[in-house]
Amino acid sequence: MLIFCSVMVIRQLGTNQSRRDEQHFELREALILLHSVGSTNEAKRIYQKLWPEASKLSNKVLLDDFQRTQVLVDSTARQPENPVWQYHWIVTKELELRSESTLVRARKLAAEK
Repeated sequence: MLIFCSVMVIRQLGTNQSRRDEQHFELREALILLHSVGSTNEAKRIYQKLWPEASKLSNKVLLDDFQRTQVLVDSTARQPENPVWQYHWIVTKELELRSESTLVRARKLAAEK
C-alpha cells in the first residue's frame, strides 16, 4: 500500500508540473501574439504575469523562453516599451544568475568517464 501511495504522489507531482509548464507556454505565446498584433497594453498585462515566475522556472523552460524570444527581439538594443523584449531581458538575467552553477555542472559532466 505504501509503495502504491508513493507512486501516486510522484505521478501527481509530475502531472502538476506539466500543467504549470503548459500554462506558462500558453502565457508566453499569448504575450508574443498580443504584441505582434499591436495589443501592447494586453501584452504588458501578460508580461506582468510572466516575470514574477521566471525565478521559479526550470532551466529547460527558461532556455525554451530564451530561444523563443531571441528571434523576435534585437537583444543589443534597449526596447523598454516592448514587453517581449522586457521578458527576454528578464529571462536572460535569470539564466545569467544560474549560469555559474550550470557551468560547474557541465564541467563535472565533461569530466565523467
